[in-house]
Amino acid sequence: MADLDSIAAELLAAYGPGPTLAPLSGTHGGLSVDDAYAIQQLQIRHRIAGGAAVIGYKVGLTSAAMQHQMGLYEPDFGHLLSDMLHAADAPIATSRFRQPRAEPEIALVLGADLRGPDASVADVMTATAYALPAIEIIDSRITDWKISLVDTVADNASSGGLVLGQTPVPAAGRDLSLAGCVFRRNGRIVGTGAGAAVLGSPWHAATWLANTLTVRGARLTAGSIILTGSITASVPVVAGDAFTVTVDGLGSVTAVFD
Repeated sequence: MADLDSIAAELLAAYGPGPTLAPLSGTHGGLSVDDAYAIQQLQIRHRIAGGAAVIGYKVGLTSAAMQHQMGLYEPDFGHLLSDMLHAADAPIATSRFRQPRAEPEIALVLGADLRGPDASVADVMTATAYALPAIEIIDSRITDWKISLVDTVADNASSGGLVLGQTPVPAAGRDLSLAGCVFRRNGRIVGTGAGAAVLGSPWHAATWLANTLTVRGARLTAGSIILTGSITASVPVVAGDAFTVTVDGLGSVTAVFD
């Protein structure tokens, strides 16, 4: 039987100077998705003990573009922590990450608690205070992004960081599936899409999250940030890059890397 604590410790070490890991699915045969979420939780507890706080959750692998890019076809979730949040337009050190990639997303921020297991889209819309354009910085502690579902779940859904737009837009009644998105790297368009790419709507992704978290003993509270998933394929990040996401009706946000 795999030692989940040891695997969690190896992944935590890979956030710093430790080496990236060979795919867990190859080195620890028989790991289940439940095992992977347990490994994720062990790391989150360690990071909270070190002073970080949970500020929300991300939903991953929600669009066909990302599923095809990663070769994975089932949504997952990861924790968002306070030390992952970066200010818009302020330089972000690429040295903080191992294999960073940028994604354009729509973020939701809750104004009320949200609990499953039978939460509906209407429940999510009622609980949501506002929406924002967002850039997620995904990263992997697994060498060369050679990930299975078990690998990415154990690695906190390949989380790295996030940048949020600065102007909240009330979300009540807004059809986010129709929100068009333009993704630019250094001024050049590298992706386009709409909210419908994300499980049909970002509202659907958030509803999936609320119900899935409840099954796993967690819930979304007022103030939580939800990253609903990438609208396009992700794009590698190098020092000197500036990424901008513009979402119809929500405005723009830029992440700058040095």
